[in-house]
Amino acid sequence: MTSTRATGAALTSLVLAGAATLAGCSAPGAGGVGGESDGVVVLASFYPLQYVAQQIGGDLVTVDNLTPPAAEPHDLELSPAQVREIGTADLVVYLSGFQAAVDEGVDSRAPEHVVDAADAAGLVEHAEETEEEHAEHADEGDGHDHGSTDPHFWLDPSRLAAVGQAVADELSAVDPEHADQYAAGALQLGERLDELDQEMADGLAACQGATLVTSHAAFGYLADRYALEQVGISELDPEAEPSPARLREIGAVVKENGVTTLYSETLVSPKVTETLAADLGVDTAVLDPLEGLSEEAAAAGDDYVSVMQANLAALEKGLVCA
Repeated sequence: MTSTRATGAALTSLVLAGAATLAGCSAPGAGGVGGESDGVVVLASFYPLQYVAQQIGGDLVTVDNLTPPAAEPHDLELSPAQVREIGTADLVVYLSGFQAAVDEGVDSRAPEHVVDAADAAGLVEHAEETEEEHAEHADEGDGHDHGSTDPHFWLDPSRLAAVGQAVADELSAVDPEHADQYAAGALQLGERLDELDQEMADGLAACQGATLVTSHAAFGYLADRYALEQVGISELDPEAEPSPARLREIGAVVKENGVTTLYSETLVSPKVTETLAADLGVDTAVLDPLEGLSEEAAAAGDDYVSVMQANLAALEKGLVCA
């Protein structure tokens, strides 16, 4: 690493440490890489990865999130300063194929230490579309296309735990002096996510096979984990307008399966879901896909676990269970 890059990293560390202190993310650590008093600088591309890095690194790391609070991560555009941060951070944690601007930044800046969550999470292919749906979605392309791969792995706590282990391993490579602490952080996070996973499984045990109608198909990993049948009003694109034919299909699914609640989600307009629910005479509720955490939620003490617990409560109330 050249002296110019080291100087840039130190300056970035000071800026990110100030931002993290205001957000209550972490306190300065002792020592750190290269003797920096603010510890290891980690750059996360959006909230679930920020949460993982904070839980594993604790006071040893300063974590910055490239996606602003409550912003739609698919729409992220990076400033020149953020692109430079990708090159100067000690560790970059991102999800390839999810945010094009971040992919481009990683390619252009080639950071030395990177965790691509896609490698650890085991992303799966999305269900095949009909020819009509494929043609429809091709016409609606607006930059949110994830292809046929569902990126929303973090809605399955077990997959997020696997990413946590990858982050701990890379932090240990960056800062071997504190490898034991990072391993302990990964173990603690894994235990917490195991407890959440069991809580979700217990709460939804009576709902196995229930039809989960969501505004877009963001909850496939959650549905697979807990034996639900997800039906997205829109597919993987959260802003695609469903065709009249698709709305008729959803109406038929609702009637055939006795569905009583349609789920909209945070960060995306609920208008289509609410209108369809009114037409069908059913209720609506809100699920949080956890792509971001608002400043208000963070100030109230919410985090990944508490938001997932709120999702569980909404599902228990709205699904048709035995």
